[in-house]
Amino acid sequence: MTRPAGVRTAVVLLCLAQGVPGLWALVAPRSFYDGFPLPGFGWVAMFPPYNEHLVRDLGALSFALAVVLALSAVSLERLLVRAAAFGCLGFTVPHLVFHLGHLGRFGTADVVEQLISQIAPIALSVFILLVARQGPDKPADESRSGVSREDDAKAVPAAE
Repeated sequence: MTRPAGVRTAVVLLCLAQGVPGLWALVAPRSFYDGFPLPGFGWVAMFPPYNEHLVRDLGALSFALAVVLALSAVSLERLLVRAAAFGCLGFTVPHLVFHLGHLGRFGTADVVEQLISQIAPIALSVFILLVARQGPDKPADESRSGVSREDDAKAVPAAE
């Protein structure tokens, strides 16, 4: 897998991880509150009381982050990809820290599932930042029409 393909795949996974629950919370906040991550689990409901405004706002913010992640996956412009990954870390790290202090409310299986679901986007974000870091780029393939060396310098570098 080349670097751009790996970065794009990781960003798309982050986009889905933010976008699907974000859209769910935005359009059906009570259902999200009662049933996230899947019907019958109710992880969010373990933190009462229900607040429609708060759940919808969280959904809107998560969906907005997914939009930025989607745009970065399409463009693969290095600054946008890195900004999206840092933005994801800005949400996922404090979210993990909160949950680490409140795991006593959950059974063992739920604790393991939560930790996996919260550490995975952090690991993906760090992967993206490492792969898309500033570094020497290969010269652009001048046979590609419409792509300049300057454009290539802004893109995620290909595997060496």
